[in-house]
Amino acid sequence: MTDTPEQKLAALGFTIPTAAAPAANYVPFVISGWQLHIAGQIPFDTAGTLIKGRLGDDLDVAQGVAAAERCAIGLIAQMKAALGDLTMVRRIVKLNVFVQSAPGFTDQPEVANGASNLMVAVFGDAGRHARAAVGVAALPRGVAVEIDAIVEINA
Repeated sequence: MTDTPEQKLAALGFTIPTAAAPAANYVPFVISGWQLHIAGQIPFDTAGTLIKGRLGDDLDVAQGVAAAERCAIGLIAQMKAALGDLTMVRRIVKLNVFVQSAPGFTDQPEVANGASNLMVAVFGDAGRHARAAVGVAALPRGVAVEIDAIVEINA
């Protein structure tokens, strides 16, 4: 018997938090046809504290990877809120990863792997996705990483 995404998350030591409420005038997700579009998720540690900082300045790549992983947990929480059951996820189509970066920092793809690796660990081949990893000067609330997603869903 194949483990469910929830079982895989638990085996990795993660619990799905309550999906974050919007912080402004937007909705956390939109279902359009067979696609679930998830608004940008920012990283909260297990205590609920924002992970803030700039990669290449006060955060190193390992800390960025951990922040991206926490964004992925937020994305999964939104999937669960939208669909009720993570087995409704057919495929992770695309992740857009924004990394708050110091001038000269060029390891955004390595940071983004924190989210990408978790999606593959949880959803298997269906977790393999297209991706953008972009360095930016600033992110909301000073967070290190923000990630949005497009997910194909089952009927």
